[in-house]
Amino acid sequence: MQLKRRSVLGLAAGMLVAPWSVASPAKPLAGVEYIQLPAPMPVRAAAGKIEVIEFFMYHCPACNALEAELMAWVKKMGDKIDFRRFHLPYHGVTDPEAHLFVTLEAMGLDKKLHQKILDAWHVERKRLRTDDDNVAFVVANGIDRQKFLDVYNSFSVQATMRRLPRTLDQYAVQYTPSFVIDGRFLTSPTMIADANLNLAKDDVHAASFTAMEALIDLAIRSKKAG
Repeated sequence: MQLKRRSVLGLAAGMLVAPWSVASPAKPLAGVEYIQLPAPMPVRAAAGKIEVIEFFMYHCPACNALEAELMAWVKKMGDKIDFRRFHLPYHGVTDPEAHLFVTLEAMGLDKKLHQKILDAWHVERKRLRTDDDNVAFVVANGIDRQKFLDVYNSFSVQATMRRLPRTLDQYAVQYTPSFVIDGRFLTSPTMIADANLNLAKDDVHAASFTAMEALIDLAIRSKKAG
C-alpha cells in the first residue's frame, strides 16, 4: 500500500543502477530491490541477532495478506533475527491505528492482539478509526478499560506518537508492508515485484523473504568485516 505522503529523504542516489544490472531476489540489487538508508538507524537487536522491522498498518490489505507467511518466516529464522513492528502514522500524530498499536506495545499486548485486530479490519469489517472504536475493541477482548486508557493517554505514549512522523522520514518508507534490515537496508514486496516483472503474483511473497534473507546475510558479513 503506497503512502499518501512522501519521505523527506532524497533517495535518488540510491536508485542509480547500471543499465546492465539484473535484479534477482537471491542477490538483491541495490537501488532496485532494496535501498541502503542514507544514515543507519539505531537497532534494538540482542547480541548476535539481526533486527528486522516490519512497517505496516492495520488497515493495509497487503499487510494482512502477508501476515501468515510472514509469521512462518519469522519462526523459520528463529534466533537469527529480532523481529519487531512499526505502525505507520497514516493520519499523523493523532492516527488512531498507530495510537492503538503503540499503546498495546507499551502494555506488552501487541503480539497477543495483532491477528485479532487484522481480523477485525479485514474479516469482520470492523473499522477501528476512532479512540472510542479502540476502547470498545480492547474491552471486548478482555482488557480493563481504565488500565488501557491510562496507558493510551500517558505521557510516554503521547511522546512516542509525536516522534512517529520524524522516525518514518528517517526510515524512508514509502509502502506498506516494508522491511528494514539491521537499521540499514530497506526492501518491500512492492520493490521486489517492480524489479522482477516476470515474477508471478503468487510468488512475490516468497521472493521477498528470499531477498530479506540475502540482506540479513549481507548485514552479518558486514558486521564480521568490521
